[in-house]
Amino acid sequence: MIAFLTGRVAARQAGSAVIEVGGVGMQLQCTPATLSALRVGEEATVSTALVVREDSLTLFGFADADERDVFERLQAASGVGPRLALAMLAVHTPEALRKAVATEDTAALTAVPGIGKKGAQRIVLELRDKLGDPLGSEPAPGAGAAAPARAAAHWRPQVVAGLVNLGWSAKDAEAAADAVAPQAEDTPDVADLLRAALRGLSRA
Repeated sequence: MIAFLTGRVAARQAGSAVIEVGGVGMQLQCTPATLSALRVGEEATVSTALVVREDSLTLFGFADADERDVFERLQAASGVGPRLALAMLAVHTPEALRKAVATEDTAALTAVPGIGKKGAQRIVLELRDKLGDPLGSEPAPGAGAAAPARAAAHWRPQVVAGLVNLGWSAKDAEAAADAVAPQAEDTPDVADLLRAALRGLSRA
């Protein structure tokens, strides 16, 4: 298993980044919040999980080991593959997912594109003893080395790209970004804005 990578961020696109390690560019699939902490040209250390399929090898990157561990444990639930697990972490933090499962908050889980009511109930049932208990209150936005970027100029394209990567159309993604724009004036936190946009789309 490749537990982490340390190297120069060579590129960053919607849903993925490339980190150069020893002259080799390693492409990682990441959540928008993880991507927002990466700066092209700068050194970064990213926790990783390698998913092996018959026809592909896909490397997923995470802000820290806790996010990676939750990503792997989520896939213990039937019907949850790596893409859906990544989508869950795009909408909710690891701590929020632990709380949702521990408190049987299926409404929080159905906010994730691709999870219906029955799927949420199955996830709660199958992961109750696997995700572990909530660790406590979540850190304040911006805490930690992998905190999301807060420059207002960057939030909108990242939110739109994140929504499109999760399966929404470009038109819907743009409309959702417009809807959360007033919120961005106070706290342009990419992860928080993405979650707010997803909640709006789910209600619609």
